[in-house]
Amino acid sequence: MNGSGEQVFHDAPSALACVRARYEQAQNTLRVAFEAFVGGAEPSAKVRAYYPSVSVHVEREARADSRLSFGFVAAPGTYATSLTRPDLFERYYLEQFRLLLANHGVPLRVGDSTEPMPLHFALRAGEHVEGRLDRTRASGLREWFDAPDLAAMDDGIANGSWIAEPGRPLPLSLFTAPRVDYSLHRLQHYCGTRAEHFQNYVLFTNYQFYVDEFVRLGRALMAGETPDGVVLEERERYTAFVEPGERMTPAGTRAVDAPMGRIPQMPAYHLVRDDGNGITMVNIGVGPANAKTITDHIAVLRPHAWLMLGHCAGLRNTQRLGDYVLAHGYVREDHVLDAELPLWVPIPPLAEVQVALEGALADVTQLSGYELKKIMRTGTVASVDNRNWELLPNQTPMRRFSQSRAIALDMESATIAANGLRFRVPYGTLLCVSDKPLHGEIKLPGMADQFYRDSVDQHLRIGVRAVERMRALGEVRLLSRKLRSFDEVAFQ
Repeated sequence: MNGSGEQVFHDAPSALACVRARYEQAQNTLRVAFEAFVGGAEPSAKVRAYYPSVSVHVEREARADSRLSFGFVAAPGTYATSLTRPDLFERYYLEQFRLLLANHGVPLRVGDSTEPMPLHFALRAGEHVEGRLDRTRASGLREWFDAPDLAAMDDGIANGSWIAEPGRPLPLSLFTAPRVDYSLHRLQHYCGTRAEHFQNYVLFTNYQFYVDEFVRLGRALMAGETPDGVVLEERERYTAFVEPGERMTPAGTRAVDAPMGRIPQMPAYHLVRDDGNGITMVNIGVGPANAKTITDHIAVLRPHAWLMLGHCAGLRNTQRLGDYVLAHGYVREDHVLDAELPLWVPIPPLAEVQVALEGALADVTQLSGYELKKIMRTGTVASVDNRNWELLPNQTPMRRFSQSRAIALDMESATIAANGLRFRVPYGTLLCVSDKPLHGEIKLPGMADQFYRDSVDQHLRIGVRAVERMRALGEVRLLSRKLRSFDEVAFQ
C-alpha cells in the first residue's frame, strides 16, 4: 500500500495537511500533463501519480474504550489505506486520525501509496477527458495516463473476503481511494448532484410523493417558514436546500422554479447543514437493483445512518391502510446481494435506530402506549425482486411469507438494510401500508393517489423527526457495535 518518502506525525491536523499537499501535488501532475497532451504535446514517458496513504504500526493491542465501535485496529501489525479528496473528507479523516493517535499512542505515517491515480479522477468537477480530444487522440490516452481499473475497486474488505498478502499492510478502511473516487463520480451521474452536498443522514424512498413533500419542506425552511405540523429542531442550522442539477436555495431566500434538462435516474435532494449533519433524500424508484446500486456508492461517504421510508403491502388482515410497519427483521427474496452477503447472515435490528423511529412516530402522531400500537406494528418485512409475486403459481411466495411471520412486503427495504450491515452504516425501515393484496385490497389508480396524498406528509415528518432524534444521540452512540466484526478496520 505504501510507497516511499513517508513523513511521521503525532497530531491529526498536521497529518491531514500532509495528505492534502500530496493529493494536490498528484492532481496537479496529471492535470498539467493532460493540458499539454490536449495541446498536442506527447509525453516522453507514461505520466503517473499516486494517491497519498496513511499507515500505523502497532506493536501491542489497544485498550480502547470498549463502548467504541471504531477508531482502533484489531491486533498488532502494520495497517494502511490510500486516501482521496481530503477537501471532501476533512472532518472524517481528522476524526479517524485523532482516534488512532489517542487509542494506540503511535505516530501516523503519511506517504504515497502504490495505487496510481486515474486521470479521470484528477480532473475538476464537470471536466471530462473524452470531451476535449478527438477520437484518434482519445484512443491513445491509456498509453500515457492511468485509467480507472475496476479490478482494483472490489469490495473484498467490506465483504470480509479480502485475503492479506504476506508482507503487505492490513487495511485501515473499508474502501481504497480509487473505489471512493469511482463512487463519487457515480453519485453525480445517478443523483444529479455532487457528492459534496450529501448529508450524514439519508432517507430513501420509492415514491415521488415523498420527494414532493421533502421539496416543499426544504423550500419552506429556506424561506423562513415552517409547514404546518412539522417538528424541526435547530431550524436555523439548515443553511441551504439543494436539488438535482445543482439548484441551490440558500437560507433566507425563496426557490426559483427552473426546468430541468435530464432527470437523473435516482434524484437526490439535500437539506444542508454546515456540519454535514443535515438530511439527504433519494428517490430510488421501485426495485432492489436501484437500492443496491445507490447504497453501494453512498456508503463511501460514511453516513451516520440511512432509513427507508416508503409504502408496502400489508400481509395481515388486522392491518389497515395507513398503518405503519417498523421492521425488526427481513426476508431477503431480493437476491441482489446474495453473492456479497450470504443469506445465512442475519440482519439484526439496531436498537438506537428502532427507538428513534418509534419515538418519532409517537412525537408526530401524539399517540403512545396501546393507541400507538394500534397504528404501528413491529415485525418482519419481506423484500422481493418480482413485483408480480401475487401471480406466481401454487402460492409459493405466500407460504414462505407465512413461515417467516412476515407482516409486510416491499421490494427495497431488505436490500437497504443488508447493505447497511455490509458497509457498517446504521439502517432502519419504517413503511406505510398502502394495499393488502392477500385480502382483496389492491392498488388502483384513483384510490392509490388519494391514499398517497393523505399519508405521505405525516410519514415524511416522522422520518425527519427520527433523524433529529438520532442526531441528538451523537455519532459514537449511533454507530452500533453490532455492525462491526471481530476482525474490523479502524476507520468508521
